[in-house]
Amino acid sequence: MKEEKRAEELLKRYLRWPLIPIILIFPAALAALYMHRRSGVLVSAAALVITVFCLYLLLFARKNIQKAMVQYAVGVDELQKRLSDDLDVAYALTDRSGSFAWKNRAMRMLLKEHNANPGTVEEMFPELPLSEMTKIGESQDFHLTFQDRKFRVRVTRTGEATDRIFAVYLYDETVLIELKEDSDKRRLVAGLLYLDNYEEAMESVDEVRRSLLTAMIDRKIVRYFDGMQAIIKKLEKDKYLFVLEREHLQTLESSQFDILEQVKTVNIGNEMRVTLSIGIGDGGEHYSECYEFARQAIEMALGRGGDQAVVKNHGKLLYFGGNSNSKEKTTRVKARVKAHAFRELIENKDRLFIMGHKMMDIDSLGSAVGIWRIAQTMGKRAHILASTVTSSIKPLMERFTGGEYPDDMFIGEEKALEMLDETSVVVVVDTNRPSIVEAPRLLEAAKTVVVLDHHRQSQDSIRNAQLSYVETYASSACEMVAEIVQYISDDVKLRAAEADAMYAGIVIDTHNFMNQTGVRTFEAAAFLRRNGADVTRVRKLFREKLDDYRAKAEAIHNAEVYRGHYAISCCNSEGLESPTVIGAQAANDLLDIVGIKASIVITEYDGTIYISARSIDEVNVQVMMEKLGGGGHRTIAGAQLTKVSVEEAKEKVKQVLDEMLEKGEII
Repeated sequence: MKEEKRAEELLKRYLRWPLIPIILIFPAALAALYMHRRSGVLVSAAALVITVFCLYLLLFARKNIQKAMVQYAVGVDELQKRLSDDLDVAYALTDRSGSFAWKNRAMRMLLKEHNANPGTVEEMFPELPLSEMTKIGESQDFHLTFQDRKFRVRVTRTGEATDRIFAVYLYDETVLIELKEDSDKRRLVAGLLYLDNYEEAMESVDEVRRSLLTAMIDRKIVRYFDGMQAIIKKLEKDKYLFVLEREHLQTLESSQFDILEQVKTVNIGNEMRVTLSIGIGDGGEHYSECYEFARQAIEMALGRGGDQAVVKNHGKLLYFGGNSNSKEKTTRVKARVKAHAFRELIENKDRLFIMGHKMMDIDSLGSAVGIWRIAQTMGKRAHILASTVTSSIKPLMERFTGGEYPDDMFIGEEKALEMLDETSVVVVVDTNRPSIVEAPRLLEAAKTVVVLDHHRQSQDSIRNAQLSYVETYASSACEMVAEIVQYISDDVKLRAAEADAMYAGIVIDTHNFMNQTGVRTFEAAAFLRRNGADVTRVRKLFREKLDDYRAKAEAIHNAEVYRGHYAISCCNSEGLESPTVIGAQAANDLLDIVGIKASIVITEYDGTIYISARSIDEVNVQVMMEKLGGGGHRTIAGAQLTKVSVEEAKEKVKQVLDEMLEKGEII
């Protein structure tokens, strides 16, 4: 509108130009008469002629010009209307109420094709009401669907609030979207498949039948992927590389990677069922990046205990399976290799900082003490980070204060940051997640990091470790450190208090040797007993206060059995020094009830909700807790929630259980 008014004003000025010569010529004629009479007469005659001509232009030619311009404008307007009507793009104008005021031929044909006659934009596109259109500035695009077609709808707004008009353009992008979806489905993804327990499965059958077992496993895997038109290549006796289209990846995900269960049916008398792990890389800009994603995914699957599939798409990880317990490796080759690597790493360093997770428990303390003794034997200065001392570890820590142990054996994060330098090593035990370590700033500042843990890895794991030893089959971090002590040097001699601490860590994490216990667990316990661990002293460490015992009994008494098999309870933290420990103990005891497959105890402490989850063998509580941002083992896991109440946390747990039951992840 402003442009039209401006053009009209310019036209009026242009048509007034004949007045300018009339105004200028008469002063010139008067001046000429004054200076020279004869010349003045000639100039006056010329002025009269010019005046007559300009008046003619102003009075008569102006009307003709205006008439011609009007005719031109009408012609342009008609042409514009004809072009708009003939435009291949569906186009319409609406009034301020969103009702169609005019439609071009393409729009009329579109509506006729679909036997539709909407009166307003909202009738045609319910997702685009008038309230949404009024928010538009000058122009905005929307991706909407009409009948079976997909459109990019561009709405342009003109006019003020009282007389606004909307111009609506419809760009059919159905074919483009279909081509894009088809291209996306046909994009290739890379995958790696590893047999978790190939050696153990082969050893469980007679030598003459091993080749038959291998052939049956190959046949099962190859036939499965042949049905998806995949390319699969055997790299080693227990490793495969495969490439398939993304469309079939969606099929795998919808079937929850049923090959994980199908391969377990291969049996020719082998005592151990074969399990496998799959890592798939998707979403890479090029195929080499997809392969790198697949390699990281298979490492994650193996780090979580195997028998599962992991799909990595940039920073997003999806987990499938993981329904069987990790099989213990009877060989100690890996433990010996890691012990030697750890020794070489710290030989050139001067100081070790050892830390576990926040709210340090006995397993975290015991394993830290074991690493501290290794450092002392090798002549290195070492410190254990312990900012918060709970009542559960206080009796044990008192044995290391004063006497034969240095005052700086336990320090805080601030002091550690002051002492940290290029010759320092940070050793993280009993956790592999940077978000829950005792001193996150120290971990971030350290140049050399070592991780020793027995929990399954999650997406949030320490990535910058120079040495990472994560074994999910191990019962506890103390078991792993006990093996390292045996292999790192013959000079390492544990004292009685240190052996007690490590033995106590194994007892606590195995629930008195009932959970996640293998042959090597008992061997580690026997080693600690030989080094002075006393069962009676350790048992006295676990005696509970009366208030703690009552709180645990109350939590068990108030437990709700949800969906017939899942015990959910809340532990009152009022008056307790270590309510999270009491909650974990209550979760352990709830498993002794007949019919309970998993137990979940919720505890509120210091503004944070702590969730302890336990199971025996039927439910993977690690997957359950990962859905709440936590993690852990298949049978022992936990999570922490903030900015929620106990009741809200309880509802979240129930929602996760409902979701897993509906998807068949638990039964």
